[in-house]
Amino acid sequence: MDRLKGETAIITGAADGIGHAIAAAMAREGAHVFLSDIADDRGEHFAAELRAAGHKADYVHCDVSKEADIANVIATAVSKTGHLDVMVNNAAIAIGGMPVHEMTEEQWHRLIAVNLTSVFRGCKYALPHMIAQKSGSIINMASAQGHIGLDGWTAYAGAKGAVMAMTRQMAVEFGPLNIRVNSISPGAINTPMNDKLVREIGGNLAKAWVKMHPLGRIGEPSEVAEAAVYLASDAAGFTTGTDLRVDGGLTAAPRYVPDLL
Repeated sequence: MDRLKGETAIITGAADGIGHAIAAAMAREGAHVFLSDIADDRGEHFAAELRAAGHKADYVHCDVSKEADIANVIATAVSKTGHLDVMVNNAAIAIGGMPVHEMTEEQWHRLIAVNLTSVFRGCKYALPHMIAQKSGSIINMASAQGHIGLDGWTAYAGAKGAVMAMTRQMAVEFGPLNIRVNSISPGAINTPMNDKLVREIGGNLAKAWVKMHPLGRIGEPSEVAEAAVYLASDAAGFTTGTDLRVDGGLTAAPRYVPDLL
């Protein structure tokens, strides 16, 4: 425990799912966590729960598609603690399930704004503080879909692939300043976002996800959170520019989609 004691960590998309689990895990490890989301009631309640358990936590409203909101949550955290040690660019949305030629311009721009441009902005506003203190860890949420193909998800895969490319570039560029930049690629995880996809696309999708993972199940948010804590901690002090796949073997398996879809 106390792997992140005294550190300041910002987690976007922290009201539920993977972001919620990462924030809880980092708080338990001693970080002062700043949770951001657009689900204000859930976010405020979660921060209150963490404080009641003896942890340091604040909630700040942040629509990651808006530059001013991202700048504000980072400024708020630094103003309150004086430093920024961990930036987790986690917030994302799932728009897909259709061939790329059927995707609208509106859908494309919305997905890119939330899943890719927000990562650029999170890094843009976090880096000056990390450069000044000559330390920091940035963790960007990618996806197994940035490594493999899945019918109907071209734009989502493109955004997540770009996140990984940006991560590698920043790791090289800012490594000399003792700033580490890594990404995580989850497989199918038991989150509200994926529950929504199952409801929209059909129950067979959940069965297909299970069959596609060699471990025979989908993952839990807490398993991704453990990877994030590792990447943020001193245990990963010589780890940068990597993509950590928390995917149940999905990207190592022969690529097939069961006839359940």
